[in-house]
Amino acid sequence: MTSSNLQNLRVAIVGAGPAGIYAGNILTHTVRDAGGSVAIDLFESLPAPYGLIRYGVAPDHPRIKGIVNSLHEMLDRSSVVEHRRDTRFIGNVEVGRDISLDELHERYDAVILATGAIRDAALDIPGIDLPGSYGAADFVAWYDGHPDVPTEWPLDQKEVAVIGNGNVALDVARVLAKHAVDLRPTEIPDNVLAGLESSAVTDVHVFGRRGPGDIKFTPIELRELGEVPNVDIVVHDEDFAYLEGHTPANNQLKVMLRILESWRTRESTGASRRLHLHFYHSPVEVLGDGKVEGLRFERTEPDGDGRVRGTGEFREIAVQQVYRAVGYYGTPVIDAPFDARAGVVSNVEGRVTDAATTGDVDAPVIAGLYATGWIKRGPVGLIGHTKSDAMETVAHLVADAQAGALSAPVVEGDVLDLLDEREVAYTTWDGWLALDAHERELGANHVHTRERVKVVPRDEQVAVSRSGALVL
Repeated sequence: MTSSNLQNLRVAIVGAGPAGIYAGNILTHTVRDAGGSVAIDLFESLPAPYGLIRYGVAPDHPRIKGIVNSLHEMLDRSSVVEHRRDTRFIGNVEVGRDISLDELHERYDAVILATGAIRDAALDIPGIDLPGSYGAADFVAWYDGHPDVPTEWPLDQKEVAVIGNGNVALDVARVLAKHAVDLRPTEIPDNVLAGLESSAVTDVHVFGRRGPGDIKFTPIELRELGEVPNVDIVVHDEDFAYLEGHTPANNQLKVMLRILESWRTRESTGASRRLHLHFYHSPVEVLGDGKVEGLRFERTEPDGDGRVRGTGEFREIAVQQVYRAVGYYGTPVIDAPFDARAGVVSNVEGRVTDAATTGDVDAPVIAGLYATGWIKRGPVGLIGHTKSDAMETVAHLVADAQAGALSAPVVEGDVLDLLDEREVAYTTWDGWLALDAHERELGANHVHTRERVKVVPRDEQVAVSRSGALVL
């Protein structure tokens, strides 16, 4: 690899979650290893970085701090090199509103879209839009202190249902069932803690279409569920009838089945709250007259080919709230091609194409426009997949730069001058350091002494960031 055409590259990355940060880090090292140089601006619609790591993970998962620390080190290390900024965080800027995609193309050699997926996937059944029916992503955003959701959440019902068999469903169910006192040591926002302290929830029901041998949880998530204080786990013997002779597909499933089997023999402790796990339940209708009053399911069974089929047996269960956790849906960027069916930017291996359907290898490539992370491949996989995504996308970007396939910027000057001219109250990396320090100070002075207390309102985040930040 030569350094030809890799000198003084300017790249904009849209989205400062793991996908965007990994892409920036990998791009920096790849270009430098090839003898080139690159300056990266990392645009984020929120005032703070880290995306779903900050706003999509339950606050009682301390191991996530390790991921945050890793992302922090990547940005902090690359923000000041030889007294100049090679990577800049530019927060509170919405691409498509504060600055257009075309305006980025005019100022950068390449643009990488890493906007992720923050909306709930649809569940197309009758009654799903009744009052009392919610998307899990909205609830997660609430308990994580996202600045763009209401500060209050209705937790005034006793029996609630969570539809889904993945980690998000488990997180939602655990937070609903958990007693607020056990969340006090976490970084949960004060308004959320107050809401959970007044919660009327006594029973949380989790429903999955498949059986216990096909769950999409991870062992640590499942194990944590059984360790929640003063919450009984309820499973049903009928859901394990098909496991006779069943061989788990991997060691993770083997461990999880062992955990579930142990719960079958666990006696009730008389806890004040219960978390019920139901398998082989396919939702067909949300019941209610003007509000959620129940759910109707069809029982399923294995079809012998790795899937499930309906049995024709229908059941109804009384609940007053429903949370659908059936997946996320990609966040489109204005003026970027978007495959609405798949919920991703149309692309082939990270190169964005001018096509209505992603993966069309015959579609023309849009020069200088790339995608990575969930907006590239859909909302599946873990952090490791995000890294491999970024490596593939960056490899194509670098190859295109070396081949002379990128258009040089046609507008000179700093993009921050344009944002200043438009009076966009953008935040910076130094601003994030100020906000981070402020939240930690709030935690240290809190009555319960916590690691941090998140600042929730957007305007307050921006004010703290901009007043405490160093000048660029």
